[in-house]
Amino acid sequence: MSGSSKLVRGQHQNQGKLRFNRLEQWLNWQESLHFTAIELGLERCRRVANNMGMLKPAHTVISVAGTNGKGSSVNMLDAILRQAGYRVGRYTSPHLLKYNERICIDGLPVSDDDLCESFDRIDRARGDISLTYFEFGTLAALDLFRQAQIDIAILEVGLGGRLDAVNILDADIALICSIDLDHQQWLGDSRESIGREKAGILRNKAPAICSDPNPPQTILDCAEALGTPIYIASHDFHYNSEGQYWSWLTDSNKLTELPRPMQYCDFQLQNAAGVMMVLEKIKQQYPVSIDHIRQGLSSFRLSGRMQLIPGEVQKILDVAHNRQSVQALINNLKSIPCQGKTHLLVGMLKDKDHKYFLQELNEIADSWNIISIKQERGCEAQYLVNSLNELNIINEVYAFDCVSDALSDLHERALAGDRIVITGSFLTVGAALREMK
Repeated sequence: MSGSSKLVRGQHQNQGKLRFNRLEQWLNWQESLHFTAIELGLERCRRVANNMGMLKPAHTVISVAGTNGKGSSVNMLDAILRQAGYRVGRYTSPHLLKYNERICIDGLPVSDDDLCESFDRIDRARGDISLTYFEFGTLAALDLFRQAQIDIAILEVGLGGRLDAVNILDADIALICSIDLDHQQWLGDSRESIGREKAGILRNKAPAICSDPNPPQTILDCAEALGTPIYIASHDFHYNSEGQYWSWLTDSNKLTELPRPMQYCDFQLQNAAGVMMVLEKIKQQYPVSIDHIRQGLSSFRLSGRMQLIPGEVQKILDVAHNRQSVQALINNLKSIPCQGKTHLLVGMLKDKDHKYFLQELNEIADSWNIISIKQERGCEAQYLVNSLNELNIINEVYAFDCVSDALSDLHERALAGDRIVITGSFLTVGAALREMK
């Protein structure tokens, strides 16, 4: 079977008619069920999970938080552990093309039918408890992982950590990736306050890894207060770039000639180093060989992260949308040869630091192609154009209603040897990928 994962047991037995029969209907309903799209807090989700008996899963739980690098780290862990033969459930958000991407078992997205049946079980268990779109998805992941009898669940924290729905489970091991400013409206306006929220996934005596070599002190303080053993990049483990390979080492272990997880993306080495430390800490229960590691790193691919689509006009898609990720994007772009112009196609959400993002990108921009994101949290193109004007960036600026219009226009203007860089949001990159299918 290809294309989606089917569960091995526990298929839903109808006890009355499902509220909806199609995934699209369920998702549209979930978007309007709760009075706000985002409401941090664990009580609602925990009560429903408790009703379903899901708060103490039989499988191992790895929770992954951070500002940047979460999705990459989750997917790298998944790739390596599956190479070693373990049955792995992977939960990430947001998706790029299809909602099913968020919940994968054995590397394959779950099917529409399995999602609909899981949503139905959750709907019956919640009673009159209101759930957000994200909470429904998180509970569905936990439910489907239990149905599939996985060995390990790797869960990406959606926003923050302390009050994110994923945190209803006690992680057996936690990974905190790079910390920077993002989602300040919910998490605070400093690395220290954001670090405190991310540290909410730590548990007493359960090991934690931090792949940020300069973590906010609040993370260290939380670990000390909880009695959490924490292992920090550049302190407890190290990595070195060695041309087409890289190496990873601790005081007692060294791995050499490791394949780079992605070309033109040095930032992935920091993520990979944290992943190696997670594997080190779970190796008694889940041993992996050096061959499994090399195979997993070699097979690692992640749509929308420095994704290169070759052609006379090269396209590069990257979901960068905050300060740290835009700096990484610029550094990566500088390492990729380009004979012609760089045309930026940008669409962003309202709650981002637009001026910083645009100012940094101006270093490599030859033309700006700004699109509107037609969602509640999305920016209109004119708003970003106004931000460019305020930054005195006025040359070759075009505004479009959507990604499709921008790409059509660029296909007329761009010459052989030019490149189109599509960035600013998961929604922008996802829309571009749909146009290119």
